[in-house]
Amino acid sequence: MKTGIIVLCRYNSSRLPGKILKTIQGKAVLQYIMERLQCTVPEGNIVVATSVEPSDNPIAEYCSAKGWNCFRGDLDNVSQRFLGCALKYEMEYAVRINGDNLFLDPELLSSMLAIVEGDRFDFITNVKDRTFPIGMSIEIVRTPFYKSLIERFAEDAYLEHVTLYLYDHPEIGRRQYVYNERCPEAKGLKLAVDEAKDFDLASKIIGKMNKLHTFYGIKEIYHLITSLNE
Repeated sequence: MKTGIIVLCRYNSSRLPGKILKTIQGKAVLQYIMERLQCTVPEGNIVVATSVEPSDNPIAEYCSAKGWNCFRGDLDNVSQRFLGCALKYEMEYAVRINGDNLFLDPELLSSMLAIVEGDRFDFITNVKDRTFPIGMSIEIVRTPFYKSLIERFAEDAYLEHVTLYLYDHPEIGRRQYVYNERCPEAKGLKLAVDEAKDFDLASKIIGKMNKLHTFYGIKEIYHLITSLNE
């Protein structure tokens, strides 16, 4: 049973163009994400999924230079891009990671992948009720289950937002919801890099780190943020 990680990203973000390859201390946002993922899964099980549009060539070229897997699909139909990537790489389970999730928690990912090993659920997510900071989202779907639903994604919102249909139809599929019990005080924090101010915050957080960034999980990052205000 193969579980793969899919990092969904594009280059021309409307609010912060080129954010996925913007650098903090000489390292691209995408590299931070990949290094955090590689703490938990083999590099060969991770795929960067971007679009076929020429505007996303810099992402494909960056991945090629790094030797990373890169899948290219539809720009606007992100759900189909996600499924196409999962099918091409023969993933029984596909983990969705957003390209703005610079502070993905490796320990959290490891614990959710352990749930997958039980092979009991179609959908595993830590997004419900938003007990984790925005920017630490992890969603895992069983690929055949997701494929069976995608023809129902008639609305544009379902094509753009990969798992929205599942939240709108909670009666579908066998589910496991994961809640933030390790650092509940971090609920409500925004760690996703969407805008310039988010990038500035991420730069400040990383600037406070005195050891390798992959050693910083939700608790440590929360403490760094609180220390910024001291």
